[in-house]
Amino acid sequence: MSELALTPVRQKAHWSDWIGRAVLAAVLVLLLAFLAAPLLAILMQALEDSEGNWAGLANFWAYVQTPTLLNSLWNSVWVSALVTVIVLPMAFVFAYALVRSCMPLAGLFRAISLIPLLAPSLLSAISLIYWFGNQGVLKEFLSALGVAQIYGPVGVVIAECFAVFPHAVMILVTALALADARLYEAADALGTGAVRQFFTITLPGAKYGLISAALVSFTLVVTDFGIPKVIGGNFNMMATDIFKLVIGQQDFAKGAVVALLLLSPAVLSFAVDRYVSRRQTAMLTARAVALRPKPARWRDRALLLYCLLVSALMLAMLGMAVFASFASFWPYNLSPSLHHYRLGLVDGDVGEGFINSLKMAGGTALFGTVLVFTSAYLLEKTRGLNGLRAPVQALAIVPMAVPGLVLGLGYIFFFNMPGNPLHGLYHTLTLLTLCTIVHFYTTGHLTAVTALKSLDAEFEAVSASLKVPFYKTFWRVTVPICTPALIDIARYFFINAMTTISAVVFLYSPETKVASIAILNLDEAGDIGAAAAMAVLIAAISALATALFALLGAWAGRRTQAWRRP
Repeated sequence: MSELALTPVRQKAHWSDWIGRAVLAAVLVLLLAFLAAPLLAILMQALEDSEGNWAGLANFWAYVQTPTLLNSLWNSVWVSALVTVIVLPMAFVFAYALVRSCMPLAGLFRAISLIPLLAPSLLSAISLIYWFGNQGVLKEFLSALGVAQIYGPVGVVIAECFAVFPHAVMILVTALALADARLYEAADALGTGAVRQFFTITLPGAKYGLISAALVSFTLVVTDFGIPKVIGGNFNMMATDIFKLVIGQQDFAKGAVVALLLLSPAVLSFAVDRYVSRRQTAMLTARAVALRPKPARWRDRALLLYCLLVSALMLAMLGMAVFASFASFWPYNLSPSLHHYRLGLVDGDVGEGFINSLKMAGGTALFGTVLVFTSAYLLEKTRGLNGLRAPVQALAIVPMAVPGLVLGLGYIFFFNMPGNPLHGLYHTLTLLTLCTIVHFYTTGHLTAVTALKSLDAEFEAVSASLKVPFYKTFWRVTVPICTPALIDIARYFFINAMTTISAVVFLYSPETKVASIAILNLDEAGDIGAAAAMAVLIAAISALATALFALLGAWAGRRTQAWRRP
């Protein structure tokens, strides 16, 4: 065969490919402007003095010499560690009951465990105040336990356990759902007892899920702002320190230093999680047999009682917030009324905040889903511009390691910078929406990539051979097949945009205040009843949105997923 015949044929790019490359370049610019640049602005602020001159590590040294700030750092670390130690075994047993037992009502218990995701994290703090506060129902019970008051570390730990629990359960349910029944059959054949099977098969198989759940729990607590703000009292943590330094004292340099310290545990957790993920081996091979739990009367009854207890505690937390929101005048007149809802929506001007929240959540769901799925498609299913792919892929993962409070602070420093051409976005609802999209970008991106990787590359290969533009394949083939994933991404963006506090607490103006921030203002003003009512209203809107997304998913499934049915 001649040398000419061995020379590969270089295909010229179709004109439509340049559109895809331009869009990918635009995504890179967007991530650089709304993610990388704000984080760089925090670093630069930490290395400058109040007049903008280079200060090196002087701000860090000043932080080390401030005992109150160091005390806040220690408080954040030990509270986060304690919450992780409490939540991890609780969530593991709960997830084990859902996946590895034959107890009844498993679906109901799983739905109850996800309730905290529908409301701002501070709802649990408000409920605890009504249960154990100065005028709480069980104040004497708290005193009998030797606890002086719920305000402070005790309240923060309990409220954080409620807020973090569903995140750990979701991770551990996934970890425990993947198991090979052949391992347990071999253990039974060898006469291995149930306890030894648990410690030699179940726990080792779920160790990566346990590590991930621990890292997620620790990071969520150390970066949470709402709960310490509402029930922390004089107990300072890093998240509240940033707010006090930036908003109260206008000390941007120290605020930037604390932000970098707050970023450290999140980055460390992210790095450990990535390392663990690379070392994880497949739990299910091609020859694996799905594990079907066998009934065991006493085990199932014990796990049922445990799930009933945990679910009762979670419903009590939500139920108290609902009850208090309708109480006319706590604790003297408990007759139901809409006084707190009128106070919040009309007198407290939270009604406008709800409209802003719905606009922001709708925009986040729509534009965030389009951006995430389009960029994931261009990364996975198109060719060319290899130099752009690596930075886009890296930046798409970064938001997972960036707390919302740090991202919001970076937006202050960057978009309020003199001479910035994007300064006009500052204090606008558009910037709040973009910040929320970036904050929750990684989860949506990973969901889209997972859905796209399940599609055979032959779709694009056949389209290219027929000279069909990539966008037609995208619209006619990829989008219909991936509709369930698109709806999941949109739902995730919408719910998180309704409940987020830390990502937007620095960015709003009186005209762009959202409902979750308005709840903080009501609590600061002493209108805790109205704050409870607004938190319940956010939870109700989130639950309604979840139901509507489910209906949309069912309708779209009938229209686009008929090929999946036999």
